[in-house]
Amino acid sequence: MVESASVLFVHGLWMTGAEGLLLRQRLGAYGLSVTTFRYGTTFDRLADVIVRLAQAIREQGPGVRLLGHSLGGLMLLRCLADHPTLEIGPVVLMGCPVNGSLAAQGLARIPGAGWLLGEAAAELLHEDARHWRRHSPLGVIAGDVGIGFAALIADLPSPHDGAISVEEARLRGASDYRTYQVNHMGLLTSASVARGVAGFLNSGRFTD
Repeated sequence: MVESASVLFVHGLWMTGAEGLLLRQRLGAYGLSVTTFRYGTTFDRLADVIVRLAQAIREQGPGVRLLGHSLGGLMLLRCLADHPTLEIGPVVLMGCPVNGSLAAQGLARIPGAGWLLGEAAAELLHEDARHWRRHSPLGVIAGDVGIGFAALIADLPSPHDGAISVEEARLRGASDYRTYQVNHMGLLTSASVARGVAGFLNSGRFTD
């Protein structure tokens, strides 16, 4: 029997990881064994989360594939920048605001709503100008169906997925990009997205 390849999945803001169950099941059909890294998006300190995430990557073993959705992708990028000796395989980011987040800025302008982001998320979401400099291949996936709460509180440039614009998700230095006709949550539930993620994590390139 062929051993499944290990994938560590880092979920997005206000999620627990359960939202990615369907995605994890679909990736399993492509020979990928997915473990979810969970953290508190509102109250956990960023430094503490990064230390735990680095340990989780080490525990998965050299060459582990990494998958991040939304804020989870920013967590991965910060962790890999802070721990450059971590040995990883291909990486996929889905709907990840690597160039800053207009939606986060819009939420912060609403009186009393800033606490919803939490310290860790606020710090990561207001960074920009990230650049992928590792040798491991990195694929970026974005959605272009603009249905979502964030589109009501921020003037997101089209195309966007209701939370993150395609341009906000475009990471300099990435190996390749794909855009799918889904909204932000649809990135977790679409069979087409799952196929694209699996192809990249298994081969280091999008195969569709």
